[in-house]
Amino acid sequence: MVEATEQFDRAVDHNRVRLRRFVVGITGASGSIYGVRLVEELLHAQFHVHLIITEAGWRVLKEELGWSASSRQAALQARFGEALEQNRLTVHPNADIGASIASGSYQVEGMAVIPCSMGTLASIAHGISDDLMTRAADVMLKEGRKLLLVPRETPLHAIHLENMLQLARLGVRMIPAMPAFYYGPQSMDDMINFLVGKVMDNIPVDHQLYRRWGDEPDEQ
Repeated sequence: MVEATEQFDRAVDHNRVRLRRFVVGITGASGSIYGVRLVEELLHAQFHVHLIITEAGWRVLKEELGWSASSRQAALQARFGEALEQNRLTVHPNADIGASIASGSYQVEGMAVIPCSMGTLASIAHGISDDLMTRAADVMLKEGRKLLLVPRETPLHAIHLENMLQLARLGVRMIPAMPAFYYGPQSMDDMINFLVGKVMDNIPVDHQLYRRWGDEPDEQ
């Protein structure tokens, strides 16, 4: 009887972890490290991450992080090998419109597109879902789940701003890739972590990625 109870408890725990699913999309906007770091932090927080990278996203990963676009599996293995082996990270081809996350019946907690190109943002704003990235985002909207977009473009023209406003009115969290300096960043990593931390705040997930206003800096 005790053994059966322990098996039931383990099954409940497994299901609880399995249900902590989150989708991350990386597009061709500059700032691909933001998306990579968010995946790392969500994995650290015991999420099952579903990752989508657009073709343009792969191009930027090559230019900014040196990832090989011709050896994509090797690049992913080098960065996320343990999570892939443990089936805690699922990487979906952007063309796979029949993937699990394309259906509202597949339960996830939300989605972040980080960084989000203006093209992807426009498609989401106008309900154009002709690939997995935009379809998964459309599912978040229709199911009333969290959708967080991290637009990375400058300067912004009126169409960009109107699309953001339209999405904000639908409840989408707009978290532009803007640095802060009040916490005294000392490195590029500090600035990356700040932005990723703001995304984590809006999921929400506890983290220690940056010093919050009002918190005293660590004594040296």
